[in-house]
This record gives sequence, C-alpha cells and structure tokens, in this order.
Amino acid sequence: MKNTRLVLTGIAIVSAVAISFTACQKINEATDLGDGLIPPVDNITTFEAILDIESDNKTYTDSNKVYFSDEQAVGYINDPLYGTTHADAYFNVSYGNPLINPFINKDSVVAIDSVVLSLSYAGYYGDTNAVQTIRVFEIAQNAGFNDTTVYKYNHPDFLTTGGELGSKSFQVKNLNDSILHIRKRDTTKLVNVIRIPLSNQLGNRFKLYDTTFSANGGFRSDSIFKTLFRGLAIKADNSGNALTYIAPSDNINTKLTVYYQVKKSGVIDTTFVDFLHTTGGNANLVNRNPAGAWNSYLTNGTPNDDLIYLQSSPGSYASLRIPALDTFRNVLVHRAEIIANPIRSTQDDIFLQPQALILDRLNTAGDTASTFDADMGISNNFSNYTYDINSFGGFLKSDSTYRFNISRYVQNMVTRRTGNQLLRLYAPVRTFLFSPGYNAINQIYIGDKVGYGRVLIAGGNYVNPAKRLRLRLVYSRL
Repeated sequence: MKNTRLVLTGIAIVSAVAISFTACQKINEATDLGDGLIPPVDNITTFEAILDIESDNKTYTDSNKVYFSDEQAVGYINDPLYGTTHADAYFNVSYGNPLINPFINKDSVVAIDSVVLSLSYAGYYGDTNAVQTIRVFEIAQNAGFNDTTVYKYNHPDFLTTGGELGSKSFQVKNLNDSILHIRKRDTTKLVNVIRIPLSNQLGNRFKLYDTTFSANGGFRSDSIFKTLFRGLAIKADNSGNALTYIAPSDNINTKLTVYYQVKKSGVIDTTFVDFLHTTGGNANLVNRNPAGAWNSYLTNGTPNDDLIYLQSSPGSYASLRIPALDTFRNVLVHRAEIIANPIRSTQDDIFLQPQALILDRLNTAGDTASTFDADMGISNNFSNYTYDINSFGGFLKSDSTYRFNISRYVQNMVTRRTGNQLLRLYAPVRTFLFSPGYNAINQIYIGDKVGYGRVLIAGGNYVNPAKRLRLRLVYSRL
C-alpha cells in the first residue's frame, strides 16, 4: 500500500510537471534560430521557461560627440506620440591653398555673379511629402565655435551674426532627383544635392581678402580665414515633419561656391572658386522635447510599464530587470534570449523603426555600462570596435521580433553566482561600453544617423502575455 502511494504520488508529480511545461510548450518559440546546438524541448531532459521582465521607460542622455565625417541632421519633427525634434547643423569652410588668392587679385574681379551653398544629401527620416525650409546664417566670431573642439549633440545653440544669408524650401522626396545646372559654357547634372542661393555680399567680402600677413589676410592661412569667417549655421524652420541628413565632409557635393567675373588681359571671363569643409569645426545640435504618450510614460512613476517607447538617441531607453533569474541554479543553459515584440503605433509608416538596437548591462552603482563579451562575439573582432550583431541581436528579424542572445551571461549568473544586473535597451548612433574581458572602454557603432527611428515595444506588463517583453530560457537540469 505504501509503495502504491509512492507510485501514485510520483505519477501526480510527473503529471503536474508535464501539465506545467505543456502550458509552456503552447507558447514554445522555435529552437532552430541558427543555433544547431540547441536540443529540442522534450520536458524530460530539456525544458523551456518564459521569465517575466520588468521594463521602465527612461530618458537617454546622449553624451556622444559629432565627428568630422558624421552625417548631420537638419529639420523639425512633430510626432504625436513622442513630441518634437529640432536639429540644426554648423560647420566651417575654407580655401585649401594658402598663400594663393583664388580671385587672382581684388582689382581684377569685375563682379560677383552669385554665391551658392551646395549640401550633400545623405538621406531622410520622417514625412517626405512635407515641405521643409532651412536657412543659412554666419556663425558669430564670439560664438565659441572652433575647429579643435568636438561638440556633443546636446550642446547649446551657437550665436550667429548678421541677417539671413539665404534659404531653401523643398520636399525631401525630390532631393534625389537629377537636376540640370546650366551656366555659361558649363552644363552639369546634379543629384543628391541641396543648392541654396546666398547673398552676393558674402562673395564681395571674400574677394577683399588677400595673402598678406594682416587682419585681412584670409588667403594667407586657414587660421586667419577663420578669424574672418567662422562658418555656416544651417537652421531649420519648425515645419516639415522630417529630418534631412547632409554630409558636410563630402567635398564633391558640399561646397560654398562663389561665381564671379574677372578681367584677364583685357578680356572678361566667368569663373568660380569653391570653399570646402576640410578640417574640424562642425556641430549637430539635436533637441528632443518629450510630449504625448512618451512623456506620460516617462513621468508615470510605474516601475513596470506595459509599453516601451524607444526613440533613437538623443531619445530614450528602457531599463530591464529579470527577478526570476535569481531562482535559477544548477542548470545548463542552452539558450537564453530576450524577445521584444514591436507593436503598431500611430504614424509608424512615416516614423520607421531605428536602424538597430543595442542591449547592455549596468553595474550596481549604475555608473558603468558593460558589454556581453562572449555573447556579442567581441573576443573575435573587438579590435575593430564591432560585434556580431546578427548573432547577438539588434536587427528586426523576419518574424518581427528583436532577439538578444545572452546565453553565456545567464550561464555565468547561474553557475558563478554573478549578479543579476539591470539591463538597458536603446538605439544610439554609437555607444561607449566597458569590456570586462579587455578591461577597457571602447566605442561601438550601432547606426549612422542621429535621431533616426522610433519603435513601440510591448513591455513587461503588456496586456497580451504572448507579446510581452520576456526572457526565453531553454535549459537542462544538472
């Protein structure tokens, strides 16, 4: 009778376990995610668990700086879910041949025909049908703008001087169309270029510079030129609902051109001179003003949000906690992946998802963000400051999910009792992370366009459990 009771008790326990994991099996994710080493979930030797993740919306303070070769955003967005974005660009130009006067001499110049600023068009984000207006100003000498400082995206606006030099209104969708540029004896076809006519007064100023070692010797050296002309400010009106990306360092398509008439040997000829952005001295000021649903989630005081509003930097991030991981011990982890499900949102056909996401982890003090070295494949390719994004995760997959493989991290937590750290999910242009394996902080590139992308993700408290942010764990007991 006693043996019978033991057998029945054992059957009941096995049945309860089977029922429990059958329930899990109903939401079982595929195990053939490019990893042939994951054994099938049979609930005998290999099990699956779905662990809840607590998610909270946060503002991401981006400390990134604008590098010389970076694309720069210019424009304005009024997003009903996230609020407004305003972006202005600043960069210097100069003549690249010191001690040579491009105007030959000021007395030979008969007239300034025109002055045109050409900006290399490098892409867009937002509504391509809306009309956007950008205006050009001169950066003031006392603005604090120079060619040795690398400025952050959240730097305050720089002062400008004088009136507007010129402006341009356009639809973004037309910027990659070919246009014919016709001048006397010179017809060229231009594409991916924004041409902005500027005041001829600027050309008249430049023609007065000379090569002497004096306060007017703008063509003697680049440094003297910049004391006379600090640079250009490209400012966007609060209209248009899009960001336009320009490439100031593209010296083929970005240039300040002065067309002028010159008398040589008694003959009047028409020619031009280009001023290019060839040295440091550029800034891209991107200002976010949270509003709408995103702002309400930032201020709701709830530690476990049902929705995550991710906006590319400078924007937002989600802090993630997985409390149930503390209870896992003595298991062999075959797969541990965070699964994030995007859900439809207002105007997501206009405001597309970010180029990629990144997941990192914070130490207890919250002052150092670290990589998942082994899971990211960094040990194989860290010399290039890159990681295997396809293996680790970050791209939106064909099943419309983001998946981050943190298997080795979870295994170390289980076997070595390492801490269950706070995680961050966000979409920066680049980020600086500490690599414990290399004992160094290195820069990792995620995208190449500041302010590009936003995505609404089902949070840890989302109404549909099958869509919630979650950790999927495939494991065997030791």
